[in-house]
Amino acid sequence: MIVYIIIIFTSLFSFLALQDVNLMNRFIMYPYAVKHNKEWWRFISSGFLHADFMHLFFNMFVLYSFGLVLIQYFDYFFEGLSIYYFLVLYIGAIIVSDLSSYIKYHESPSYRSLGASGAVSAVLFAFILINPMSQVLVFFIPMPGVLMGVIYLGYSWYMAKRGGDRINHDAHFYGALFGFLFPVLLKPELFLDFIDKVKFALHL
Repeated sequence: MIVYIIIIFTSLFSFLALQDVNLMNRFIMYPYAVKHNKEWWRFISSGFLHADFMHLFFNMFVLYSFGLVLIQYFDYFFEGLSIYYFLVLYIGAIIVSDLSSYIKYHESPSYRSLGASGAVSAVLFAFILINPMSQVLVFFIPMPGVLMGVIYLGYSWYMAKRGGDRINHDAHFYGALFGFLFPVLLKPELFLDFIDKVKFALHL
């Protein structure tokens, strides 16, 4: 249920902001305004905005695809706290993924960023932690989730260093790391189970 609520709220908020530039400017991640005007809410609100409908659809599709399964895993591992932990994972990833933008651009009046990509990356990587050998599609090519994760992190790190394409790859990278590490902090044996599953698949 919580996944559907996030999808509906994000879709509605993004749609309204795409029709109203003032609403968009009020809630987009704007590090300069955070630093100089103390507009700290942008660390969260920016994660519910999107640049266009394709951006919105892709993020919500990935959230739907992996979030529904992840909440079932959380139900198993954390029982009554599953929804709470899922929300902490999701909103925490929005904040963490925006921190690098804030650190880099808090003195840049022209920089803006938005989108749920950091939070969605966190959901995806929490799923990979729990089920690393599950097949995922990357441009219609099936591969184990753990392999996709390594490629994703490497690509995000490289593109963040390279820059120039107006995509916040830092948000993808740090959101993904947060998504992998947060469940481990809650239940450290998940990491040992992750290692065992990968080793078994590789016949090590």
